[in-house]
Formats: sequence, structure tokens, C-alpha cells
Amino acid sequence: MVKAKKEFFVFLIIKVLSFTSVAFLLLLVGYIFYKGFRVINLKFIFDYPKNSFTEGGIFPSIVGTIYLVLTTLLFAVPIGVLAGVYLSEYAKDNSLTRGIYTSINVLSGVPSIIFGLFGLAIFVKKLQFGVSILSGGLTLSIMVLPTIINATVDAMKSIPKDFREASFGVGATKWETTFHVVFKTAIPGILTGIILSIGRAAGEAAPILFTAATFYMRGLPSNIMDKTMALPYIIYGLVTEGTFPDKQVPIAYGASVILLVIVLLFSMSAIIVRTRLRSKKRW
Repeated sequence: MVKAKKEFFVFLIIKVLSFTSVAFLLLLVGYIFYKGFRVINLKFIFDYPKNSFTEGGIFPSIVGTIYLVLTTLLFAVPIGVLAGVYLSEYAKDNSLTRGIYTSINVLSGVPSIIFGLFGLAIFVKKLQFGVSILSGGLTLSIMVLPTIINATVDAMKSIPKDFREASFGVGATKWETTFHVVFKTAIPGILTGIILSIGRAAGEAAPILFTAATFYMRGLPSNIMDKTMALPYIIYGLVTEGTFPDKQVPIAYGASVILLVIVLLFSMSAIIVRTRLRSKKRW
């Protein structure tokens, strides 16, 4: 009887906390959409900013954000996935490997502004890439690497050992087993880490503050070595440094809605692929 009461109270606390978390999330997203939808229209999406960002649209910032996300994924996904495959399938369990795991976990907890300072020192100045999409994308890539690596390792290790043994039993090599059996089966889990990376890369302002973003520019970036406008940075600028808050803060809310939609579209694309791959599983 006492045990049943304890279980009841434990599950009750869990349900209350879960409901509270979801309620806060819905409240936050709902408030942003409520404030932002007032200014969103086709002109707001496809026009350029005008009159000190008090009129016009945010099209250059949308394009710049997409450029940064794609550049980040271009560098981070291959490196992160290959590193995760090596750590889970090839690396031996020794002090070096444990040290690498510790470093990855420490890197995942580093504040994003530190990545921005690192990108400024290395990519912008040392390698002389300047303030550009390339510098920002490389900086964001380093920031999201731990998420992709950990997701890859967890997904690969979740595959039953029977799969590997069956593959070896029919004469497959280590590489064939890793790629054709383990890796392909683990792709849905790997995509989960990539989805999380997209959200963080698209929403961070601090790493691109010194490496890629500018508050205003004429036209769109012509190549990867140009600086760019980006939604997180203009949201920060409009709210904290805007000289016409009555006109600029509503634009910041509208930009926030567009940023959420962009992250959602990227994430939904990966989720659809992941769902289709999971539906093919037979175990």
C-alpha cells in the first residue's frame, strides 16, 4: 500500500513537471507568434530593410541565415559523423579514447560567445578569411560538432551486436559491416543529432557576432567570403540597439517568427527522412 502511494506521487510529480514544461514551451512560442504575425506579410519576407530598419523587410537576413546553416552542415556533418563512427566502431577503450570523450563533452558545454572569440582569432584573423560566411560557418561547425558526434556514437552503439556478428558470419569485412549494416541502420538516430544542430546553428547570435554577421548591408552576399545579415543578429540589434523601438521591436518579433519557421522547415525535412528510414526497420 505504501509502495503504491509512493509510485502514485512520483508519477504525479513527473506528470506535473512534464505538463509545466510543455505549457511554458507553448506559452513562449505562442507569445512570439502572437507578437510577430502582426507584421508578417509577403513584403516583410521578400523586401529589403529601409529607413534604418524601421520599414521594409528582412529578406537578406533570411538568405544569410540559410547560407550560414548550410555552410555549417557542409563542414560539421561529415566530420562529426566520421568521428562518431570511428569512436564507436574502431577506437579502443583506453585512456586516449576516454580523454577524447571527455573533451567532446566539455566542448559541448562551452558558452557560445567563446566559440565566437575563437572564430575571430583563428578564422577571421589568423587564416584571414575575414568577417564572412565561411568564418561564421566554420565557427558554428565547431560549436555543433559535439552534438553530432555524440548522437552518432549513441546511434551506432544502439545497434545490437547480433547484426555485426551475422555480417561477419557471412564473410563481410569490418568496413562493410560498419557501413552497410551498422551505419545504415543507425542513420535515423544520427539525423536526430543533425536536427538538434540545425536549431542551434540557426539560432545562435554570439558565434556570428564577430565572424560573419553585419546589421545592415546593401544587397545579398555574392560569395562565401562576404559578410552577411542573419536573423539572430538583427533580432539582437533591433531589440537592444534600435533607435526607434516602436517600429523596430515589432520587426524583431516578426524576424523571430521567421527564424522559428526556418528551423522548423529544416528540422521537418530531416524528421521526414528519419521517419521513412525507421519505417523500414524490421527489428
